[in-house]
Amino acid sequence: MAKQEKELTVEERLKLLYNLQTILSEIDRIKQLRGELPREVEDLENEIAGLQTRVGKFEAEIEAAGMDIQQQQQAREQAIQLIDKFSHDQDNVRNSREYDYLSKEIEYQHLNIELAEKRIDEGERRIQAIQAEIERTRTTIEDQEHVLEQKKSELTEIVSETKQNEEKLRDKAKRLENKIVDQRLLNAFKRIRQNARNGLGIVYVQRNACGGCYNRIPAQRQMEIKMRKKIIVCEYCGRILIDPALAGISETAAKNK
Repeated sequence: MAKQEKELTVEERLKLLYNLQTILSEIDRIKQLRGELPREVEDLENEIAGLQTRVGKFEAEIEAAGMDIQQQQQAREQAIQLIDKFSHDQDNVRNSREYDYLSKEIEYQHLNIELAEKRIDEGERRIQAIQAEIERTRTTIEDQEHVLEQKKSELTEIVSETKQNEEKLRDKAKRLENKIVDQRLLNAFKRIRQNARNGLGIVYVQRNACGGCYNRIPAQRQMEIKMRKKIIVCEYCGRILIDPALAGISETAAKNK
């Protein structure tokens, strides 16, 4: 491997690196073909999970409201029983003071009945409102699940169509990486690619400027690039620079880019 590294000239390394860039760009294109589908599928799955959690909370609210209604019903029944008791006791009072006391207790229990019935009514209307919200949420879940199935189907189809080609390209890229040998250069190239918006780690000179950031390159530096004796990077964006001919582009075509 050490002998192979010595035999590779800077020009040969740059050529291999540019070919690797071409393959990786094609892989990027395949990923773009999938578009936002993977993220859309994930977002839909998260949204559906959130809606299902909401339904669960609504159901817990209904259960709590039902328990409160039961308590109010019990309170109402208790008040009715007390009214019956106090009314019966009024028949056996010994003086008007006891009668008045029992009358106030009866009146108080009637108020308790009214309050309990009011809370029962509020609880029942609350349950109806929550049930309506549950139905709307479940309808939304069904709609989103339908959309999710469509998105998943589209994604599966695209992945199926591109998977074989992508695997071939990745194998080809791996073989090229092994040929480059210079691990430091390869790591630098990958790091530049990762930081670049368009994923280009190596670019050729266009109109006397960097093909990545389009900043002007001094004439002396352009001459050094054409000589292909050392690795030269753009002082602005850090991309590796090559002359158009090494990329298989004519000077005329590069000027017209």
